Amino acid sequence: MKNMGAVDRIVRAVVALIIGILYMTNVITGTLGIILLILAGVFLLTSLVSTCPLYLPFGIKTFKTKSTE
Repeated sequence: MKNMGAVDRIVRAVVALIIGILYMTNVITGTLGIILLILAGVFLLTSLVSTCPLYLPFGIKTFKTKSTE
């Protein structure tokens, strides 16, 4: 069940990439770096499967369905 649109997926993937680069270049380190790296992994995973579990309880959908007219 998709609930993420293309823009949402791209933004999450870009943010995950930026966090990964910052972690690998030691700009962010320590506990904060590990937490952000885990968050980046979650962002990347949700952008790949097009579903955000946090959107489900709130009924949020950024995925636009095509209407049949």
